[in-house]
Amino acid sequence: MKTISAVEITQTVARLSIQANTHLPPDIVAALDRTRRDEPWPLARETLGLLWDNLELAEEKSLPICQDTGMACVFVELGQDVHIEGNFEQAVHEGVRQGYGEGYLRKSIVGDPLRRVNTEDNTPAAITLRLVPGDGCRITVAPKGFGSENMSRLGMLKPADGVEGVKNFVVETVRLAGSNPCPPIVLGVGIGGSFDKVAYLAKHALLRPIDQPNPDPFYADLERDLLRAINALGVGPQGFGGQTTCLGLSIETAPTHVAGLPVAVNVSCHVTRRATATL
Repeated sequence: MKTISAVEITQTVARLSIQANTHLPPDIVAALDRTRRDEPWPLARETLGLLWDNLELAEEKSLPICQDTGMACVFVELGQDVHIEGNFEQAVHEGVRQGYGEGYLRKSIVGDPLRRVNTEDNTPAAITLRLVPGDGCRITVAPKGFGSENMSRLGMLKPADGVEGVKNFVVETVRLAGSNPCPPIVLGVGIGGSFDKVAYLAKHALLRPIDQPNPDPFYADLERDLLRAINALGVGPQGFGGQTTCLGLSIETAPTHVAGLPVAVNVSCHVTRRATATL
């Protein structure tokens, strides 16, 4: 059995918190680079160029890509043959506290949803833990800004709504969001499961690189169809029009009840941040 100390977890989460907020993952960088070259609408192309300049400066100077350094969403795949020496959850929260302090990242978390008092260290993190076979521990920190998070939606569709109902719901979500989530956006789409499970699927879908289609050809085709329909809306970067509203989307699914068709859309802006390490 492998032993991983709480200190290692804290150090890893702290490092990933800074990395995720200052360096975009390669698939998002490649998509932005491609779209700024391919966008035909002059104002949209100029806007994408400004976003690209911001990305380069953040990379060069190790500064936050966006002023909203987000809620620290921490996804952990923990091997069932791993022993954690110490308090696991406290170690993750401490890593976020240290990372957001050392990186001079904005602290945005309030301790109570109605009384709204800032915790001043961006904790607690939103932790999602999954037990997997093996003796490894894979940690992904995915900071989530709420300009885009607030545009996310969940719907309990009827089975009779079928594929077209799902398409309409996803496209309508983007249309209603307009320029609010700071497009171009990235979408995580969850289909199936239960009310709570489908929201997880949508958020987790954002961890898959957008240049990797769904392994199921049916859903890979659906991803392509949705991307075309969304970009045909003409919202464009920052809402200035053009063909670049969405950089990419990923779908995750789960079995569901015969009487249900839950669908969730987790909206992320063009700075879709994630950083991963394996212990």
